Amino acid sequence: MKSLFSKSTVSLSLLVVLALSVAAPAAAHNVNKSAKIGAGNTSGGESSVNGSISVGAGAIVTGDLSTVNGRIRIDNDAEVEDVSTVNGGVRVDTGSRTESLSTVNGGISIAQNVSVDGEVEAVNGEIEIDSGSEVRRDVSNVNGEIELRACKVGGDVSTVSGDIELADAAEVMGNLVVEKPNGWGWKSKKQRTPKVIIGPGSRVHGDIRLEREVELYISDTAEVGRVTGEMSLDDAVRFSGNTP
Repeated sequence: MKSLFSKSTVSLSLLVVLALSVAAPAAAHNVNKSAKIGAGNTSGGESSVNGSISVGAGAIVTGDLSTVNGRIRIDNDAEVEDVSTVNGGVRVDTGSRTESLSTVNGGISIAQNVSVDGEVEAVNGEIEIDSGSEVRRDVSNVNGEIELRACKVGGDVSTVSGDIELADAAEVMGNLVVEKPNGWGWKSKKQRTPKVIIGPGSRVHGDIRLEREVELYISDTAEVGRVTGEMSLDDAVRFSGNTP
């Protein structure tokens, strides 16, 4: 697996390209405007530079949704393709389906029974995924909590400096990874210790790979694979009840 920092840097570069592309004359009408796709409507996609994007309930979007400075909101039971922003949050409401979700500076919130066919990725922001939802590939960030509640992730879950919590029988099919900080002056900064909680009934099918020390808590009713890297399973604090 590549370093999340390298991955995030690539994402940032791609989103800078996005910023330039949406500023082209073909999309000039959305440069400083927000875009709205009405409930039940069909659209080929929307883009903006300084504006938010909203998609109404039951809408079908066959193209991408992208903005630079603005949030993106997907209402209930909508179908969309790739969703990306640089400075803004992403919210996907109950029953919707998307291809992928990404942001650089902002959180990502996924409500109940949402299907994401690709990845969910943030750089500086929290990621929350609610019950019944499924992300078929990876979930990752650099800074910010990752909270998974009664949902399923088909790939890896990874962070550098954020906390990770699996609650209410959440399931990770791949590895759970906390990467070692590197580059950009990390060594000169005092770093907080991330917290990893594997809650009741939750399951990590792959390894818990810790490239740095963390506060590791594992429920007595959780199922995990190996703990590798800077810590071992013996270092975990086992707990009963809903929280440590």
